[in-house]
Amino acid sequence: MTDPLFWHRLQFGFTITFHYLFPQLTMGLALLVFLLRLRGEDASARFWVRILALNFGAGVVTGIPMEFQFGTNWQRFSEFSGGVIAHTLAMEGLFAFFAESSVLGFVVFAEKRMSRSLYTAATGFLFAGTWLSGYFIVATNAFMQHPEGYSIANGRLQLDSFGAFVFSAWAFWEFAHTMCAAVITGAFVMAGVAAFWTLQGGGAKAAPSLRMGVIAGVVAAALQLFPTGDRHGKLVAEHQPVALAAMEGVFRSEKFAELAIIGQPDVNAQRLENPIFVPEMLSFLAYGSFGSTVHGLSDFPRDQWPDNIELLYYAYHVMVGLGTLFMLLMLAAAWSLWRGTLTFRRPLLWLLMLAIPFPYIANTAGWMVAELGRQPWVIYGLMRTAAATSPRVPAGDVAFTLLGFCGLYALLSIVFLFLTGREIARGPE
Repeated sequence: MTDPLFWHRLQFGFTITFHYLFPQLTMGLALLVFLLRLRGEDASARFWVRILALNFGAGVVTGIPMEFQFGTNWQRFSEFSGGVIAHTLAMEGLFAFFAESSVLGFVVFAEKRMSRSLYTAATGFLFAGTWLSGYFIVATNAFMQHPEGYSIANGRLQLDSFGAFVFSAWAFWEFAHTMCAAVITGAFVMAGVAAFWTLQGGGAKAAPSLRMGVIAGVVAAALQLFPTGDRHGKLVAEHQPVALAAMEGVFRSEKFAELAIIGQPDVNAQRLENPIFVPEMLSFLAYGSFGSTVHGLSDFPRDQWPDNIELLYYAYHVMVGLGTLFMLLMLAAAWSLWRGTLTFRRPLLWLLMLAIPFPYIANTAGWMVAELGRQPWVIYGLMRTAAATSPRVPAGDVAFTLLGFCGLYALLSIVFLFLTGREIARGPE
């Protein structure tokens, strides 16, 4: 508990996890609001713009401290990698974020001063700015997962190829997978709130949001599994095989490797307890061939194993399991919507309403998989996390400020939930 590295990681993990509760909904709703405007559902779009604005504000408040933490908590990482990742972080702030926030001001406050077509275009620009902002952040993370387009001079990274850095295959598929997850969050929130209105007898005002949430949800859930999840998983298998082994609980290399649906990894005994397997499926999913060899953890030096294999394994299976359930639930809702019976099926409406928190859990688990799988590296293969901290910041200072963050974020949560609940109670005008 006196190790500064533990507190640096815990503080950054807490702040970034709490922060990402908001951008995922912002990015999902930005697309759905634009689609509602294109369909002429202006009243529903206007309501969701208000929710988006509240969510965006909370995201800004929680995102600013992370920028400072690069200097306060991760000084050596910033010095080593700033010549590369500063480009995308600066573009996210200067181009995407300011454009996004400026357009959001017009969308929230200037609807009556704009023609309908111009206002719809503004929601399209808001969607584009929001997703562009997300891309720059994901491209930064993709470099940390699989660095490309760099060289090392005087012990520091420098950018050699902007295109290789920003437009790598890892960045593209990670972004596609992340945006599908964001749309799932937005769709579940939209469909769940509309289900609440419907259960309260407000079917007329709920209908546009219910329809949009279900349709967007089933499409995004399908794309989340394939091709985005499939391609991203294959990149992990190719470039981070030790992470794949930990995610799947594979301790020894196997041809025709089995896919563990459930099980409990015993790291000391190097085996998976009480597993349920699908024969040969892991080899196929990871490498596209049933006879491919999946390398186990025993093939790699112990100091290259992820730091917390158990947490990584469970987070991965929570993500995949919830993603599969999302697909099944949205398929059932879409079938009922197509038949015109969704508004009368109260059990299904209850499921949609109660499912609102679960995309947040799945997204959190997904980012835990990405970050835990990369360990013990902060930049894969180039810099270890233990060498990335600020050496002059003691553990006690980080622990104290972490307590402060917990208190402030608890207060922020109460205010955000109160304001959002009040808007949901009002509903579309």
